[in-house]
Amino acid sequence: MNMLSLKGFARAMRRRLRDEPHLRLAAARADAFLVSYPKSGRTWLRYLLSCYFAESAGLGFEPDLTTTFRVLPNFDRDPVRGIDAFVGRRSDVALPSVLVSHLPYRERLFLDRPVLFLVRDPRDVIVSAYFHATRHKKSFAGDIADFLDEPKYGLAALTGYLNGWADGLAGRPHHLISYEHMLAEPVPTVTAILSFLGVEPKGDLVARAVAAAQFDRMRDKERDGGIPGHDYDRNDDQSLRMRSGKAGTFGQWLSADQADLVLERCRAELSPRALDLLAATGVDLVC
Repeated sequence: MNMLSLKGFARAMRRRLRDEPHLRLAAARADAFLVSYPKSGRTWLRYLLSCYFAESAGLGFEPDLTTTFRVLPNFDRDPVRGIDAFVGRRSDVALPSVLVSHLPYRERLFLDRPVLFLVRDPRDVIVSAYFHATRHKKSFAGDIADFLDEPKYGLAALTGYLNGWADGLAGRPHHLISYEHMLAEPVPTVTAILSFLGVEPKGDLVARAVAAAQFDRMRDKERDGGIPGHDYDRNDDQSLRMRSGKAGTFGQWLSADQADLVLERCRAELSPRALDLLAATGVDLVC
């Protein structure tokens, strides 16, 4: 690790120590967490739910890709996207506190709170993560074959994350959501999520939220305003958060051997509990 990396690591550790007491207090007050590995469809699900809650709670605005964080904030201290942006802190707003996170599982941070856990076909996740790293964040410069073996972003990161959360979900209330099922049947998916949160689903509001969160509408909003905290080329289709909006498109970017490698690594490296999580996506990972 070079000197710049060491300084960055030290800053991150100081920030974590400074923020953790605040995060644990927020966790204790949360109704639930929405958790996923990056690039599993979280932006879409957050936006869809925020559209529902903005109308049901009478917040007076239709969320965009900035104000969505006021309804379902990140589990961090960012002033625009994090806990302090949450409008539900007001006494006159009836809004569940659902904190959104990509963080690896840590019992002392997530406490015993219920969890909505979102999963996606690992082949699609890897492809989306590759474009996010190379075109959106510009944090990786190799090809997709190199990316599969990259320890910070590639397959080892994905399987390690799923193994950790598979253990963390055991024994706590949780509801599993797959990106694939959400695409195929958004209304039943959202209805089940609301029921898990203890919210009585209102069918007309669910239908309007699903319509508001159509892929093309969200993509137009991203092109117009971007995502807060991110500077990227919004004219480049592959750099957008709303990049594809489809399932099973990994074959456009992964060779057959690379796609098979993703599944082989999942079978070899994931625990039985983690394999059970991915079973919800419809991917056959049984040897």
